[in-house]
Amino acid sequence: MKKSDRIIRYRAPERINHWIVAFCFVLLALSGLGFLFPSFNWLLNVLGTPQLARILHPFIGVTMFFAFILMFFRYWHHNLLDKEDLLWARNIHKIALNEEVGDTGRYNFGQKCVFWAAIISLVLLLLSGVAIWRPWFAGTFSIPLIRAALLVHSLSAVGLILVIMVHIYAALWVKGTITAMVEGWVSSAWAKKHHPRWYREQRNRSLQQEKRP
Repeated sequence: MKKSDRIIRYRAPERINHWIVAFCFVLLALSGLGFLFPSFNWLLNVLGTPQLARILHPFIGVTMFFAFILMFFRYWHHNLLDKEDLLWARNIHKIALNEEVGDTGRYNFGQKCVFWAAIISLVLLLLSGVAIWRPWFAGTFSIPLIRAALLVHSLSAVGLILVIMVHIYAALWVKGTITAMVEGWVSSAWAKKHHPRWYREQRNRSLQQEKRP
C-alpha cells in the first residue's frame, strides 16, 4: 500500500500508552480472578507467587489507572455524544451485519460507550481498592465500609473485564483496527468507510498543510 493511502490514527506515544494499559489489565484481570475464585488461585502465579500477587496487584492497578487517565485527557473530547450517535444506536442491527451507519467521527457510539464504561469502572476500582488496600489504608476504614468496598471492587472488575472483552472482539471483527494500534496507521478506504467525518477532517488538514509555504 502506498504511503499516500495511509492515514495516521495513533502516534507512537499513544500506542505505547495503550499497550501499557493493556499489559496492566491482563495482569490485574488474571490475578484478580485468582483472588475472587478459589479454584482460580493458580492464576496468582502470573505475578510470581500468591503472596507477591497481593503486594503487586494494587500497585499495578494504580499504574493502570494513571496510564488510562492520560488516555482520558487525550480522547475525552472525541467521545462526547452527538446526534450521529443516536442514529448509530437506532441502527445497531445494521452495525451487527457490518453495515456502517451515519457520519461517524473519530469514534462511533459503541467505542464511546466502551470509553466511558472503562473510566467509570476504573474510578470505582481505584476508590474501592484504596479502602481495601492492606496494610496501607484499610486500617483507617470501618469493617462495613471495607465489605462494601470489596463488593464494589469485585463488581467493577467483572464489569471492566466484560467491557474489555467487547473492545477486543470489536477490534478483531473490524479488519484494520489492530493495525491502527500496532503500526499507527489505517488505510484511506478503512477511514472513509468506518469514520467518514474523521476521514474528511484528516484529508482537509493534509490539504491545508500542503498549501502552506
